[in-house]
Amino acid sequence: MKKTLRWKRILLKLSGETLGGKGNVGVDVDAATYIAKEVREAVRLGCEVAIVIGGGNFIRGAKMEQIGIDRATADYMGMLGTMINGLALQSVLEQQGLYTRLMSAITAVEIAEPFIRRRAIRHLEKGRIVIFASGTGNPYFSTDTAAALRASEIGAEVILKASNVDGIYEADPKIKKDAKLLREIDPLEMVRRGLKVMDLTAATLSMENKIPVIVFDVFRKDNLVRLLKGEKIGSEIKQK
Repeated sequence: MKKTLRWKRILLKLSGETLGGKGNVGVDVDAATYIAKEVREAVRLGCEVAIVIGGGNFIRGAKMEQIGIDRATADYMGMLGTMINGLALQSVLEQQGLYTRLMSAITAVEIAEPFIRRRAIRHLEKGRIVIFASGTGNPYFSTDTAAALRASEIGAEVILKASNVDGIYEADPKIKKDAKLLREIDPLEMVRRGLKVMDLTAATLSMENKIPVIVFDVFRKDNLVRLLKGEKIGSEIKQK
């Protein structure tokens, strides 16, 4: 590993919408391939990369509730969406020549390995990318919480939360054009302000385990590599 790396092992959190491209629905091959190439450059630097993927490009639990599907069932449906995304991402990563393992928190042995902590760590140590699908395997928990949980379990030094904006704003920049970009914020202040960056459970878990979270624009070319090399990009949820 090159000494210029800021972190050796990272947890990259990708929302389902990230893979959905401009339409935010389904899997956009161009968006998925772009992300795979960014990850490839990180691996070439010697970084160990784990990924937690969401499923919002296929299904949203809140919307399912609106049509009468109970929350637990809706969340399980969302977990299946993360599996679809995980399979798609695994495929495009492998097209880039990257050894990749898909691990699931729910049993699906025909398409994914069961999540076993020690096995996941061993994959990372061997230079393989590990994709964690199915969230925590339990309803009522977000994939942001899954990211904080898996990062804690595998000893990731940081959670890099991919976004399509360049960080955390004091208000939605699409609505309030003069919204200020917050370069740093602590988790409790984020929750107090009602900033919907990550939910309280995820924020608390990352805070308790002292794992910093950086929100950055993944679609700005080389941002991931620039972060790894120590550049100040995006917004950091700092842990005390």
